[in-house]
Amino acid sequence: MNYCSQCGAPVSLKIPVDDNRERYVCDHCGYVHYQNPNNVCGAILTLEDRILLCKRAIEPRYGKWTLPAGFMENNETVAEAAAREAMEEANARAGPLTLFGIFSMPYISQVYLMFHGELASPEVSAGQESLEVGLFRRDEIPWDELAFPVVDHSLRLYLEHGAGKVHHAWFSRGPDRQVELHIID
Repeated sequence: MNYCSQCGAPVSLKIPVDDNRERYVCDHCGYVHYQNPNNVCGAILTLEDRILLCKRAIEPRYGKWTLPAGFMENNETVAEAAAREAMEEANARAGPLTLFGIFSMPYISQVYLMFHGELASPEVSAGQESLEVGLFRRDEIPWDELAFPVVDHSLRLYLEHGAGKVHHAWFSRGPDRQVELHIID
């Protein structure tokens, strides 16, 4: 950040009075610009014994498979965000959604809120952000072609434990850029 969104003057990175973290502070009007993590909402949507996956048509990880998920928008709940992303990415109508997992990714300042639900209809098709979509049985999941570690972890948790419990974990990135999983419960 270079300039204040309130007055247009330059900002400096410093610790404001009565704070304990560096923030961008306007050099002219003193406005403190807080930057917070993004919420990413997604869903494990099932139809009988199959799981909906989308092949990404956007970066990052173009051409890799993922669960429908994306950034939460203003004026929506986390479940509404997950259902909207399923519609945008797979033209999929989600039935009622329940929270499945909360996964913190501090190294990229994101929190994933994953839900589970049944598809309200078997009709799915690729949306603008997907090259293709598919319903996969356990033995058909393209494990080596998954886009993100949180998708791999969510699918493995679901297949091992089902949807009856809310899972918590966090991911870190080591010096070698490898992502490491830290299970809370």
